[in-house]
Amino acid sequence: MKLANALRAATALSVMTTGAAFADTITIATVNNGDMIRMQGYTDDFTAKTGHDVEWVTLEENVLRQRVTTDITTKGGAFDIMTIGMYETPIWGANGWLVPLDNLSAEYDAGDILPAMAGGLSHEGTLYAAPFYGESSMIMYRTDLMEKAGMEMPDAPTWDFVREAAAAMTDRDNEINGICLRGKAGWGEGGAFITAMSNSFGARWFDMEWNAQFDTDAWANTLNFYKGMMDESGPAGYATNGFNENLSLFQQGKCGMWIDATVAASFVTNPNDSTVADSVGFALAPDTGLGKRSNWLWAWALAIPAGTQKQDAATQFIEWATSKDYIELVAAKEGWANVPPGARTSLYENENYKSVPFAQMTLDSILSADPNNSTVEPSPYVGIQFAAIPEFAGIATEVSQEFSAAYAGQQSVEDALAKAQAITNDAMEAAGYR
Repeated sequence: MKLANALRAATALSVMTTGAAFADTITIATVNNGDMIRMQGYTDDFTAKTGHDVEWVTLEENVLRQRVTTDITTKGGAFDIMTIGMYETPIWGANGWLVPLDNLSAEYDAGDILPAMAGGLSHEGTLYAAPFYGESSMIMYRTDLMEKAGMEMPDAPTWDFVREAAAAMTDRDNEINGICLRGKAGWGEGGAFITAMSNSFGARWFDMEWNAQFDTDAWANTLNFYKGMMDESGPAGYATNGFNENLSLFQQGKCGMWIDATVAASFVTNPNDSTVADSVGFALAPDTGLGKRSNWLWAWALAIPAGTQKQDAATQFIEWATSKDYIELVAAKEGWANVPPGARTSLYENENYKSVPFAQMTLDSILSADPNNSTVEPSPYVGIQFAAIPEFAGIATEVSQEFSAAYAGQQSVEDALAKAQAITNDAMEAAGYR
């Protein structure tokens, strides 16, 4: 009897001190972006509160997408939590591949998640992934170089202004490129950028009968404008540059402008990492006057694959990493400018965060992005920088490879678009859309 009592007391003490009667080790696949790297540095806080340990598998964006997609579709069981986004979540949730996040604690306050993020990470009203951070895209630019060029950035510029400013800021002798943009192959890398850009030029992936639209003037105008501007004012090798490569260039002072994820704002304004931190301005992503801007909508979010044997521990991690308390933790340690943005309404109501120079532009960009109405002409799909159909990732990866080859001068824009048209129509016919 004494032994049994002692065991019960020890178990109670363990639960109280660790937050869990049985400690697990969970494996998390994530992307090698700055906010995720920062999160890994705070894992000890999670372990101290719950008793659970974490093993990280940190991958480059294209590799992450490939690994988690293979694992979830083959039921490989390699991960207890996956970092995925608005493209995968509704599709995988509908397939029953993810654990519904419909029993999060009252303290977590799921209702505080920004509606744009919750909507994009749900299927039929059920949340299947919790946003670690949310983003749109915007212009980040060097205020000193813009002033030197004798120009002033509007809050809502056109692509023509951006191209003119890029040319004016380019200084090859001093390794300053007027503009840095993604050209790297991958549906979520350069493919995402050019698709969002194409919306503002009046292009779309499909017409209402799911016919590919790459043989249109709108797509030709998009790619020719992009390549012409980047050849004039972009960095050497831009066809292989993605988010992280351009971030590094901007932080080194080698870009006059960079149009990319709003989440990058905290990194380009951080004096510990950026040589130009004190001279960065922000503006909405450009348009061409057709009624659509070229900003996207995305969240890097945490989801639990249905096959995990550690669902409780995984849910605890998601509640910890995407909570108001985590935001407060980062703010206390590294300042409000460095908290994960774009996920919670309360962050943008917080007086401490309102003083962050890019906070309002980030929110404005997120709120102006409409996945249900992203193109000038009607389209049959939901999504801004992607079409929310299962076949899109494979098709768009191939199309983006053709585009990158055109950027690199390995083929003409005309040939790239002709190949994109054929790739897309063949795939859609095979899938039964046409």
